[in-house]
Amino acid sequence: MVRLNRITNTVAIEPGRRVSHLPSDGWARARCEPIPAGARVLVVACLLCLGSAHGWTQQKDQQPQQKGQQEQQNHKQEMRGLDEQIQEIKSDVLRITAELSRLEEKLLYPSGTQVAIFIALAKGDPMRLDAVRLKIDGQLAAHYIYGFKELEALRKGGVQRIYVGNVATGDHQLEVLVEGKLEGGADFSRTQQFAFRKEVKPKLVGLTLAGPNSSNPIALGEW
Repeated sequence: MVRLNRITNTVAIEPGRRVSHLPSDGWARARCEPIPAGARVLVVACLLCLGSAHGWTQQKDQQPQQKGQQEQQNHKQEMRGLDEQIQEIKSDVLRITAELSRLEEKLLYPSGTQVAIFIALAKGDPMRLDAVRLKIDGQLAAHYIYGFKELEALRKGGVQRIYVGNVATGDHQLEVLVEGKLEGGADFSRTQQFAFRKEVKPKLVGLTLAGPNSSNPIALGEW
């Protein structure tokens, strides 16, 4: 501990742990005691403990962040795995549904009595198809009204199965009613009858439709 007694002049520090004043009329000599070795060790230890505590605090703060990031990654992986399982289940359901539909059709419409009728539009014809009605032997078989998307699909070359049912073997009459609009907006309607024969095998009938300006507005063919 340094003790100063009535110091009035400049102080000079001499080697050898003594503090001396420059000569003056009144001065007092003060002694600078050395810091014990044990005290120095204690100070260094305290500094090290403070540094370790600071580092441990930072590491402790980082641990929750790392844990949260890991949990988020695990959650994302679980969600991706769940989405893949859902897609697989959807694919299986669609496949099973298609198989059941085929089995149901075979049971309801055996090959010996099955008749299927398909609709297509003549390529490049400007008629806008609104509805088609079918009668087999005077009995209503199908009546379908077309929307915009369905009409666009037909114009792009799509084919619609408008009817599937059971018909006994032999000769039958098919009546086709077509309603639509011409290019200028005028209404268009045409009815035509056809004869077809059902053999002991599935019968596939195709109807190609066009406007009144066509040479054959309703063409019947076997597919």
